[in-house]
Formats: sequence, C-alpha cells, structure tokens
Amino acid sequence: MLHFFEVLGVWLAALFTFGIYSFLYKDNPFYKVSEQIFVGLSAGYWFIYTIYFILIPNLFLPLSENFGANWIKLIPAILGIMMLLRLIPSIDWISRYPVSFVIGTTAGVFFLRYLKSDVINQITATMINPFNGGDWVVVLGQILLVVGTITGVIYFYFSKKHEGAFGVTAKIGIYFLMVSFGAAFGYTAMARISLLIGRLQFLLGDWLGVITP
Repeated sequence: MLHFFEVLGVWLAALFTFGIYSFLYKDNPFYKVSEQIFVGLSAGYWFIYTIYFILIPNLFLPLSENFGANWIKLIPAILGIMMLLRLIPSIDWISRYPVSFVIGTTAGVFFLRYLKSDVINQITATMINPFNGGDWVVVLGQILLVVGTITGVIYFYFSKKHEGAFGVTAKIGIYFLMVSFGAAFGYTAMARISLLIGRLQFLLGDWLGVITP
C-alpha cells in the first residue's frame, strides 16, 4: 500500500509539473487547476507550520508554563487577532493598526540592517582598505569597485546638471549600473534554470527512470 501511494505521488507530481509548464504554450484549464492546487497546498502547509512551529512553541507553551514572566507575548498575539478582524467587513478597519505597526517596525529593522550591510560595509570595503590583495586581479577588481561606487553615486546626484566632466563621470556610472543590473538578472535567470533542471531530473529520474540519481 505504501508503494502504491509513493507511485501515485510521483505520477501526480509529474502531471502537475506538466500542468504548470503548459502555461508556456498558453493559459489553459490544466494550468489553472495545477496552480490553484499548488497555492492551496502551500497555504495549508504554512498554516499548519505556523501553528505547530511558531504559535505553540513561542506563544502557547510559554504562557502555559510561566504566564507571569511571558505576559509580554500577549501583545503580538493581540496584534495578530486584530489582523484577522480584516475578514469581518464591519470592523475591518481595526486591522489597519497592527498592519501599520508591523510595517513601521519592519522598516526600522531593515533600515538598520541595510545601513550596515549596504552602506557602512560598502564604504569600508571601498574607501578604507581597498587594496589588501597582492594579486593584480584582486587589485584590479578593487579599483573597479572604487570607480563603480563613486561614479554610480555621482549619477544619482541630480542637484547639478550632468554635463562636462561631471556628465562623463555620470555616464560611466550608468555603465556600471547596467553591468550590475545585468548580473542581477543573470543570477535570477540562473536560479530559474536551476529549478527547471531539478524538475527535469525528477521527470527523467523518479518518474521515467531514464537516469539514475
């Protein structure tokens, strides 16, 4: 019986894989069914995960074991309940307060995080000690990093018209930004290709048995 369900799971996964990739041809009912099932399973999985791995260990157990020392956990619990009130049209306005609180605190936390990782660390690597490496390739890379950082920042300086030497510097910054955006796009494309390779390995290995893992 267990083997039967394993085989059934492999066949369903293969069919849903074809259903998702059928969107490459055009939108069709097979794709819509596969998409809705995937979204529903994901929502159900994260719902159960939230209960057993977030709410129970971080809220219910601490409050049941030592309420006096963990009463502060009632605040996020109340905010979560207030968010769920959005499902009730007559009092959905209450959910705006916890949403605004979460957005504000998240913005503050990520502001400090990105200030350290993208600003302070970048300035340190660019200006303070840029030529540590003895290899000429490393030194060349550090020079390009310095030039790219300075010219990129100059491009975003809009208080002065981009003309003359200032305009040439800003134009160089545009090229560095284009290379940066192209690299980011290439990384995204590589990630999607990696997902495609994973599905092909599943179809040719687990489903058809053409290749062995």
